Amino acid sequence: MMLIDRDSPERADVQELLAGHLADMYATSPPESVHALDPAALAGPEISFWTARADSRLLGCAALKRLAPGDGEIKSMRTAEWARGWGVASALLRHLVAEARAGGYRRLYLETGSQEFFAPARRLYERHGFAACPPFAGYVPDPNSVFMTLGLDAG
Repeated sequence: MMLIDRDSPERADVQELLAGHLADMYATSPPESVHALDPAALAGPEISFWTARADSRLLGCAALKRLAPGDGEIKSMRTAEWARGWGVASALLRHLVAEARAGGYRRLYLETGSQEFFAPARRLYERHGFAACPPFAGYVPDPNSVFMTLGLDAG
């Protein structure tokens, strides 16, 4: 059974997962187009961080960064390679959306890559209602980035 709970990005197993995430980002995108955060940044006061676990084994992680009042950004969505295809990312995304609604957010944003490597992520976000949008919160137009948003209703 998968459990999603608040966690620390500085735990050893989470750091290992995030190191793989960052390595993939730098292997796929030019450095100036990598917007993934390291564990120290993910532990910041404006960020809420969750992990999905089964029997204490790390399946994936995701974070929600507070932007302007009512707006949030999804950061560092990552599923462990061995757990891909199990619905971990969808479960984490549904959890983040529910947490954002409960926290009074009106809109969520995210940035992901434009390369083929990121196509599964873009499809995931589209399946959950996210749509393309212009750059937000200090991002600038970048051919290596896709920006997406989701309006949150009261339900």
